[in-house]
Amino acid sequence: MDSYIDLENITTEELKHIDLDRVNVHCSPPDFEPQRQYYFMAKCRQIVKEENERLDRSLTCSVITFGCQMNARDSEKLLGILVKAGYAVTDSEDADFVIYNTCTVRDNANQRVYGRLGHLNAMKKRNPHKKIALCGCMMQEQNVIETLKKSYSFVDLVFGTHNLYKFAELLCAMYESEGMLIDIWKDTNTIVEQLPVRPKYSYKSGVNIMFGCNNFCSYCIVPYVRGRERSRDAREILREIESLAADGVKEIMLLGQNVNSYGRGLSDEISFAGLLREVEKVDGIERIRFMTSHPKDLSDELIGVMKESGKICRHLHLPLQSGSSRILAAMNRRYDKDHYLALALKIRNEIPDMAISTDIIVGFPGETKEDVDDTIDVIRKVAFDNAFTFQYSRRTGTPAAAMEQVPQAEVTRQFDRVLSAVQETARERAMLIEGRSLPALIEEVNEKDASLVIGRLSNNMIVHLKGTPEMIGTIRTVRLTECRGFYYMGEMEHG
Repeated sequence: MDSYIDLENITTEELKHIDLDRVNVHCSPPDFEPQRQYYFMAKCRQIVKEENERLDRSLTCSVITFGCQMNARDSEKLLGILVKAGYAVTDSEDADFVIYNTCTVRDNANQRVYGRLGHLNAMKKRNPHKKIALCGCMMQEQNVIETLKKSYSFVDLVFGTHNLYKFAELLCAMYESEGMLIDIWKDTNTIVEQLPVRPKYSYKSGVNIMFGCNNFCSYCIVPYVRGRERSRDAREILREIESLAADGVKEIMLLGQNVNSYGRGLSDEISFAGLLREVEKVDGIERIRFMTSHPKDLSDELIGVMKESGKICRHLHLPLQSGSSRILAAMNRRYDKDHYLALALKIRNEIPDMAISTDIIVGFPGETKEDVDDTIDVIRKVAFDNAFTFQYSRRTGTPAAAMEQVPQAEVTRQFDRVLSAVQETARERAMLIEGRSLPALIEEVNEKDASLVIGRLSNNMIVHLKGTPEMIGTIRTVRLTECRGFYYMGEMEHG
């Protein structure tokens, strides 16, 4: 017993280097975080080790991510805990433990999960010790939980967005209980730092700076499933980024539902622009990205920081959703057409090489051809570099779901008009940099042609060039030789 480590006496910083095989799991777990979760990781590690011996092989795990960058970062946290617990990671759904980290922004995302669950059930019948877990935004909907209980009782563990930090504890409880374990919280103010993470990439990483959303756009379910806004302490964010830089990460993406409102409510008040200034000082980080920015509170201070920065990438994602002031009011976006145009054109004027991308919804309840005309007017005046254009998806539980819907044929007709306008401005913007030599972060080998690698420019545009796998994770100067519409062919410059 003398060789055991008692987590009650271990500091948070020491946890990162602790030998979980020496943790004393024969006592009660600590009452405080994150030590409590490391206790359960150690306990899970014993369970996994016993299963490995019984099966005469290593238990495997797979985390399948649906949805946004926030979900992708959550999945990296889940994998970090699973690795600490002793699992071997695989991309295959044949794994012994499969987690679906779900999205619920659109109803078809839910249907995709249900469809995939049927496939997993067949696999579980062939492999009775297989475990299945569901987490993420979709699990925060009560009707989903009822459906799972009724039709998908083979699922072993269900948890939501607010208690993800408790995953190790839930994993232990799953192994110690029979049937479906459900643990859903309606909201939380808790942020637990210093939990393990297994990044997908060695050279770039997402970093959560805040959680939740206070905006309540009338079409969006996110505030109901992600909870109220809560910002992480700036010192914890910087500590995480410094650690990533020490591990060789060159590019970070600061993540939040609305990064512009970062810092509100913190005891040490700091604006998002102020946080960016501090992040810029971290040695080793060469590129900084962030999303998403809400137009209603993007400040002149932030524009100034972006303009002066040598590290902040020349790409700003600024969701428009609609160019009609009438529709924007119905969406509860809290800005109008004139406000958005003035902001976007100010950014264009202050930072001419800034690429601006956006989100646009076509077919919001009550939208007319004239409203879409306003949207196309904004597209042409701003000249977006890229746009994610969606047909409105009715989302149960949101105010817009009760509004009078636009006939699908009309939605499709107007969507085609918007898409055409977006493609036109994007092509024109892309052509502006043809022939220039710009730095690109080499991210991967081209799947269709192994002699090519794929790089990403500061403005978020992709370039394909001759290269080798050894270049991945490095920043190279690339001459942009041929614009192919939405990507470039290029040549690496030497010397």
